[in-house]
Amino acid sequence: MRQIRFRGGGGPEVIAVEDGAPVPVPGAGQVLVEVAAAGVNRPDCLQRAGNYPPPPGATDVPGLEVSGTIVAVGPGVDPGVIGSDVCALVISGGYAEYAVADLALCLPIPGPLSLLEAGGVPETYFTVYDNVFTRGGLKAGETILIHGGSSGIGSTAIQLARHFGATVYATAGSDDKCAFCVSLGAHEAINYRSHDFVAEIRRLTGGKGVNEILDMVGGPYIARNLASLAVEGRLVQIAFLQTSKVEIDVMPVMIKRLTFTGSTLRPRSVELKAAIAQRLKDIVWPLLETGVVRPVIHKVFPLNEARAAHELMESSAHVGKIMLQVRP
Repeated sequence: MRQIRFRGGGGPEVIAVEDGAPVPVPGAGQVLVEVAAAGVNRPDCLQRAGNYPPPPGATDVPGLEVSGTIVAVGPGVDPGVIGSDVCALVISGGYAEYAVADLALCLPIPGPLSLLEAGGVPETYFTVYDNVFTRGGLKAGETILIHGGSSGIGSTAIQLARHFGATVYATAGSDDKCAFCVSLGAHEAINYRSHDFVAEIRRLTGGKGVNEILDMVGGPYIARNLASLAVEGRLVQIAFLQTSKVEIDVMPVMIKRLTFTGSTLRPRSVELKAAIAQRLKDIVWPLLETGVVRPVIHKVFPLNEARAAHELMESSAHVGKIMLQVRP
Protein backbone atom coordinates (compact mmCIF):
# COMPACT_ATOMS: atom_id res chain seq x y z
CA MET A 1 0.00 0.00 0.00
CA ARG A 2 0.94 3.67 -0.22
CA GLN A 3 1.61 5.55 2.99
CA ILE A 4 3.26 8.71 4.31
CA ARG A 5 6.35 8.58 6.53
CA PHE A 6 8.63 11.20 8.06
CA ARG A 7 12.34 10.98 7.26
CA GLY A 8 13.40 12.17 10.69
CA GLY A 9 12.12 15.22 12.52
CA GLY A 10 11.83 18.56 10.79
CA GLY A 11 9.69 20.70 8.52
CA PRO A 12 7.37 19.59 5.71
CA GLU A 13 10.43 18.67 3.62
CA VAL A 14 10.85 15.45 5.69
CA ILE A 15 7.50 14.10 4.41
CA ALA A 16 7.93 11.16 2.04
CA VAL A 17 5.51 8.94 0.10
CA GLU A 18 6.23 5.22 0.41
CA ASP A 19 4.93 2.60 -1.99
CA GLY A 20 4.79 -1.14 -1.38
CA ALA A 21 4.36 -0.95 2.41
CA PRO A 22 2.70 -3.97 4.04
CA VAL A 23 -1.00 -3.69 4.81
CA PRO A 24 -1.46 -3.64 8.61
CA VAL A 25 -3.21 -6.54 10.34
CA PRO A 26 -6.02 -5.80 12.81
CA GLY A 27 -5.63 -7.18 16.32
CA ALA A 28 -8.25 -8.20 18.85
CA GLY A 29 -11.21 -5.83 18.80
CA GLN A 30 -9.88 -4.03 15.73
CA VAL A 31 -10.86 -3.65 12.09
CA LEU A 32 -8.96 -2.86 8.91
CA VAL A 33 -10.28 0.22 7.12
CA GLU A 34 -9.67 0.88 3.44
CA VAL A 35 -9.13 4.61 3.81
CA ALA A 36 -11.11 7.07 1.71
CA ALA A 37 -9.95 10.24 3.49
CA ALA A 38 -7.78 11.33 6.39
CA GLY A 39 -7.86 14.58 8.34
CA VAL A 40 -4.76 16.72 8.75
CA ASN A 41 -4.37 18.05 12.29
CA ARG A 42 -1.88 20.15 14.24
CA PRO A 43 -0.65 17.12 16.23
CA ASP A 44 0.48 15.60 12.91
CA CYS A 45 2.80 18.58 12.44
CA LEU A 46 4.07 18.20 16.00
CA GLN A 47 4.78 14.53 15.35
CA ARG A 48 6.64 15.45 12.16
CA ALA A 49 8.78 17.92 14.12
CA GLY A 50 9.66 15.20 16.63
CA ASN A 51 7.58 16.63 19.50
CA TYR A 52 4.59 14.26 19.62
CA PRO A 53 5.67 10.65 19.08
CA PRO A 54 3.04 7.94 18.76
CA PRO A 55 2.56 5.73 21.84
CA PRO A 56 4.79 2.65 22.17
CA GLY A 57 3.78 -0.11 19.77
CA ALA A 58 1.82 2.17 17.43
CA THR A 59 2.86 2.78 13.83
CA ASP A 60 4.82 5.97 13.17
CA VAL A 61 2.71 6.63 10.07
CA PRO A 62 0.90 9.89 10.94
CA GLY A 63 -2.83 10.52 10.92
CA LEU A 64 -5.36 10.53 13.78
CA GLU A 65 -8.68 10.24 11.93
CA VAL A 66 -9.95 8.45 8.85
CA SER A 67 -13.06 7.53 6.96
CA GLY A 68 -13.49 4.52 4.74
CA THR A 69 -14.79 0.98 4.46
CA ILE A 70 -14.15 -1.93 6.83
CA VAL A 71 -12.53 -4.70 4.76
CA ALA A 72 -11.24 -7.12 7.44
CA VAL A 73 -11.65 -7.78 11.16
CA GLY A 74 -9.45 -8.96 13.98
CA PRO A 75 -10.19 -11.61 16.64
CA GLY A 76 -13.42 -11.05 18.53
CA VAL A 77 -15.02 -8.80 15.93
CA ASP A 78 -18.20 -9.86 14.12
CA PRO A 79 -17.37 -10.30 10.41
CA GLY A 80 -20.78 -8.82 9.68
CA VAL A 81 -19.26 -5.34 9.95
CA ILE A 82 -17.18 -5.95 6.81
CA GLY A 83 -18.40 -3.62 4.08
CA SER A 84 -19.58 -0.93 6.53
CA ASP A 85 -18.58 2.67 5.85
CA VAL A 86 -17.25 4.32 9.01
CA CYS A 87 -15.26 7.24 10.31
CA ALA A 88 -12.78 6.41 13.03
CA LEU A 89 -10.43 7.89 15.58
CA VAL A 90 -7.06 6.15 15.20
CA ILE A 91 -3.97 6.35 17.38
CA SER A 92 -1.80 6.76 14.25
CA GLY A 93 -1.61 5.42 10.70
CA GLY A 94 -4.28 7.50 8.99
CA TYR A 95 -2.06 8.77 6.14
CA ALA A 96 -2.22 5.46 4.28
CA GLU A 97 -4.40 3.42 1.96
CA TYR A 98 -5.28 1.08 4.84
CA ALA A 99 -5.42 1.77 8.56
CA VAL A 100 -6.21 -0.26 11.67
CA ALA A 101 -8.89 1.11 14.00
CA ASP A 102 -10.46 -0.11 17.21
CA LEU A 103 -14.07 -1.05 16.45
CA ALA A 104 -15.17 0.84 19.58
CA LEU A 105 -13.80 4.05 18.02
CA CYS A 106 -15.57 3.59 14.68
CA LEU A 107 -18.76 5.55 14.11
CA PRO A 108 -21.28 5.39 11.25
CA ILE A 109 -21.11 8.03 8.53
CA PRO A 110 -23.74 10.70 9.31
CA GLY A 111 -26.33 10.65 6.53
CA PRO A 112 -25.73 14.06 4.92
CA LEU A 113 -21.93 13.72 4.89
CA SER A 114 -19.72 12.31 2.17
CA LEU A 115 -16.89 9.95 3.10
CA LEU A 116 -14.51 12.84 2.55
CA GLU A 117 -16.37 15.14 4.94
CA ALA A 118 -16.75 12.39 7.54
CA GLY A 119 -12.99 11.87 7.54
CA GLY A 120 -12.64 15.30 9.14
CA VAL A 121 -15.02 14.59 12.03
CA PRO A 122 -13.48 12.19 14.61
CA GLU A 123 -10.37 13.95 15.97
CA THR A 124 -12.09 17.33 16.05
CA TYR A 125 -15.42 16.26 17.51
CA PHE A 126 -13.89 13.91 20.10
CA THR A 127 -11.58 16.72 21.24
CA VAL A 128 -14.20 19.47 21.32
CA TYR A 129 -16.99 17.53 22.99
CA ASP A 130 -14.77 16.04 25.68
CA ASN A 131 -13.02 19.30 26.52
CA VAL A 132 -15.74 21.91 26.12
CA PHE A 133 -18.64 19.96 27.60
CA THR A 134 -17.32 17.07 29.70
CA ARG A 135 -14.14 18.58 31.12
CA GLY A 136 -15.13 22.24 30.85
CA GLY A 137 -18.75 21.68 31.81
CA LEU A 138 -20.25 24.29 29.47
CA LYS A 139 -23.96 24.78 30.06
CA ALA A 140 -26.78 26.64 28.34
CA GLY A 141 -26.81 30.29 29.31
CA GLU A 142 -23.06 30.46 29.93
CA THR A 143 -20.42 32.35 27.95
CA ILE A 144 -17.40 30.85 26.22
CA LEU A 145 -14.35 32.29 24.48
CA ILE A 146 -12.93 30.05 21.77
CA HIS A 147 -9.44 30.89 20.57
CA GLY A 148 -8.54 29.98 17.01
CA GLY A 149 -12.18 30.13 16.04
CA SER A 150 -11.53 29.61 12.32
CA SER A 151 -9.57 26.36 12.79
CA GLY A 152 -11.02 22.87 12.55
CA ILE A 153 -11.30 22.72 16.33
CA GLY A 154 -12.60 26.27 16.59
CA SER A 155 -15.24 25.92 13.87
CA THR A 156 -16.56 22.78 15.56
CA ALA A 157 -16.56 24.32 19.03
CA ILE A 158 -18.42 27.42 17.84
CA GLN A 159 -21.21 25.36 16.27
CA LEU A 160 -21.65 22.99 19.21
CA ALA A 161 -21.43 25.67 21.90
CA ARG A 162 -23.99 27.84 20.08
CA HIS A 163 -26.34 24.91 19.52
CA PHE A 164 -26.27 23.96 23.20
CA GLY A 165 -27.25 27.45 24.29
CA ALA A 166 -24.02 29.28 25.13
CA THR A 167 -23.10 32.83 24.19
CA VAL A 168 -20.05 32.34 21.98
CA TYR A 169 -17.08 34.65 21.50
CA ALA A 170 -14.14 33.72 19.29
CA THR A 171 -10.75 35.06 18.29
CA ALA A 172 -9.24 34.86 14.81
CA GLY A 173 -6.37 36.49 12.93
CA SER A 174 -8.17 38.53 10.27
CA ASP A 175 -11.46 40.28 9.65
CA ASP A 176 -12.39 37.64 7.06
CA LYS A 177 -11.75 34.87 9.55
CA CYS A 178 -13.80 36.73 12.14
CA ALA A 179 -16.67 36.95 9.65
CA PHE A 180 -16.34 33.19 9.11
CA CYS A 181 -16.66 32.61 12.87
CA VAL A 182 -19.80 34.74 13.02
CA SER A 183 -21.27 32.84 10.06
CA LEU A 184 -20.90 29.63 12.07
CA GLY A 185 -22.70 31.04 15.09
CA ALA A 186 -20.27 33.14 17.13
CA HIS A 187 -22.07 36.09 18.66
CA GLU A 188 -18.90 38.19 18.39
CA ALA A 189 -15.47 37.52 16.87
CA ILE A 190 -12.33 39.42 17.88
CA ASN A 191 -9.45 40.06 15.50
CA TYR A 192 -6.54 39.43 17.86
CA ARG A 193 -4.14 41.26 15.53
CA SER A 194 -5.98 44.55 15.86
CA HIS A 195 -7.78 44.24 19.20
CA ASP A 196 -6.87 43.18 22.74
CA PHE A 197 -9.15 40.22 23.45
CA VAL A 198 -8.93 40.84 27.22
CA ALA A 199 -10.33 44.34 26.81
CA GLU A 200 -12.92 43.15 24.32
CA ILE A 201 -14.16 40.36 26.60
CA ARG A 202 -14.37 42.84 29.47
CA ARG A 203 -16.49 45.11 27.25
CA LEU A 204 -18.69 42.35 25.89
CA THR A 205 -19.43 40.86 29.32
CA GLY A 206 -19.83 44.12 31.23
CA GLY A 207 -16.66 43.38 33.17
CA LYS A 208 -17.77 39.96 34.38
CA GLY A 209 -15.61 37.79 32.11
CA VAL A 210 -16.57 34.52 30.44
CA ASN A 211 -17.46 31.26 32.11
CA GLU A 212 -15.15 29.13 29.96
CA ILE A 213 -12.19 29.51 27.61
CA LEU A 214 -10.97 26.91 25.12
CA ASP A 215 -7.33 27.62 24.30
CA MET A 216 -4.68 26.04 22.10
CA VAL A 217 -2.22 28.95 22.08
CA GLY A 218 -0.64 28.95 25.52
CA GLY A 219 2.37 31.18 26.20
CA PRO A 220 1.31 34.73 27.10
CA TYR A 221 -2.32 33.82 26.49
CA ILE A 222 -2.44 31.88 29.76
CA ALA A 223 -2.28 34.91 32.06
CA ARG A 224 -4.57 36.86 29.73
CA ASN A 225 -7.06 34.00 29.77
CA LEU A 226 -7.11 33.95 33.57
CA ALA A 227 -7.82 37.68 33.51
CA SER A 228 -10.73 37.11 31.10
CA LEU A 229 -12.53 34.48 33.18
CA ALA A 230 -15.52 35.16 35.39
CA VAL A 231 -15.78 33.98 38.99
CA GLU A 232 -15.83 30.14 38.97
CA GLY A 233 -14.60 30.22 35.35
CA ARG A 234 -12.81 27.35 33.63
CA LEU A 235 -9.76 27.50 31.36
CA VAL A 236 -9.40 24.39 29.20
CA GLN A 237 -6.02 23.97 27.51
CA ILE A 238 -5.82 21.56 24.57
CA ALA A 239 -2.57 22.52 22.84
CA PHE A 240 0.34 24.96 22.82
CA LEU A 241 1.01 26.78 19.57
CA GLN A 242 3.33 28.85 21.73
CA THR A 243 5.26 27.67 24.79
CA SER A 244 3.79 25.65 27.64
CA LYS A 245 6.29 27.14 30.09
CA VAL A 246 5.34 30.54 31.48
CA GLU A 247 5.63 32.50 34.69
CA ILE A 248 2.22 33.69 35.87
CA ASP A 249 0.57 35.11 38.94
CA VAL A 250 -1.89 32.46 40.12
CA MET A 251 -3.61 34.80 42.56
CA PRO A 252 -6.59 35.20 40.13
CA VAL A 253 -7.13 31.44 40.40
CA MET A 254 -7.66 31.79 44.13
CA ILE A 255 -9.56 35.06 44.12
CA LYS A 256 -11.99 34.03 41.38
CA ARG A 257 -12.02 30.30 42.30
CA LEU A 258 -10.97 29.35 38.77
CA THR A 259 -10.38 25.91 37.32
CA PHE A 260 -7.39 25.43 35.00
CA THR A 261 -7.58 22.08 33.28
CA GLY A 262 -6.76 20.47 29.95
CA SER A 263 -6.20 17.17 28.24
CA THR A 264 -4.65 15.22 25.41
CA LEU A 265 -6.60 12.57 23.54
CA ARG A 266 -4.07 10.25 21.92
CA PRO A 267 -2.54 8.60 25.03
CA ARG A 268 -5.87 7.65 26.60
CA SER A 269 -7.03 4.06 26.74
CA VAL A 270 -9.44 2.65 24.17
CA GLU A 271 -12.02 2.34 26.95
CA LEU A 272 -11.86 6.03 27.82
CA LYS A 273 -12.05 7.09 24.18
CA ALA A 274 -14.90 4.62 23.59
CA ALA A 275 -16.91 6.40 26.29
CA ILE A 276 -16.47 9.66 24.39
CA ALA A 277 -17.48 7.89 21.16
CA GLN A 278 -20.70 6.71 22.77
CA ARG A 279 -21.57 10.22 23.97
CA LEU A 280 -20.91 11.57 20.50
CA LYS A 281 -23.15 8.92 18.96
CA ASP A 282 -25.95 9.67 21.42
CA ILE A 283 -25.74 13.48 21.59
CA VAL A 284 -23.83 14.88 18.60
CA TRP A 285 -24.49 12.39 15.79
CA PRO A 286 -28.19 13.38 15.60
CA LEU A 287 -27.03 16.97 14.98
CA LEU A 288 -24.76 15.84 12.15
CA GLU A 289 -27.55 13.67 10.75
CA THR A 290 -29.91 16.64 10.56
CA GLY A 291 -27.29 19.12 9.37
CA VAL A 292 -27.51 21.28 12.48
CA VAL A 293 -23.71 21.12 12.74
CA ARG A 294 -21.24 20.17 10.02
CA PRO A 295 -17.53 19.87 9.35
CA VAL A 296 -16.13 22.72 7.27
CA ILE A 297 -13.59 21.57 4.67
CA HIS A 298 -11.14 24.24 3.50
CA LYS A 299 -9.03 22.27 1.02
CA VAL A 300 -8.47 18.70 -0.11
CA PHE A 301 -5.11 17.28 -1.19
CA PRO A 302 -4.33 13.85 -2.66
CA LEU A 303 -2.33 11.62 -0.30
CA ASN A 304 0.91 12.16 -2.19
CA GLU A 305 0.63 15.92 -1.60
CA ALA A 306 0.75 15.60 2.19
CA ARG A 307 3.69 18.01 2.23
CA ALA A 308 1.57 20.77 0.69
CA ALA A 309 -1.19 20.01 3.21
CA HIS A 310 1.25 20.47 6.09
CA GLU A 311 2.59 23.69 4.58
CA LEU A 312 -0.96 25.05 4.44
CA MET A 313 -1.67 23.94 8.01
CA GLU A 314 1.42 25.72 9.32
CA SER A 315 0.64 28.87 7.34
CA SER A 316 -2.65 29.22 9.25
CA ALA A 317 -4.22 30.53 6.05
CA HIS A 318 -7.02 27.96 6.19
CA VAL A 319 -10.49 28.09 7.73
CA GLY A 320 -11.90 24.76 8.88
CA LYS A 321 -10.37 21.39 8.03
CA ILE A 322 -7.58 20.31 5.69
CA MET A 323 -8.09 16.84 4.23
CA LEU A 324 -6.15 14.16 2.40
CA GLN A 325 -8.18 12.21 -0.17
CA VAL A 326 -6.84 8.67 -0.41
CA ARG A 327 -9.39 7.19 -2.78
CA PRO A 328 -12.08 8.84 -4.92
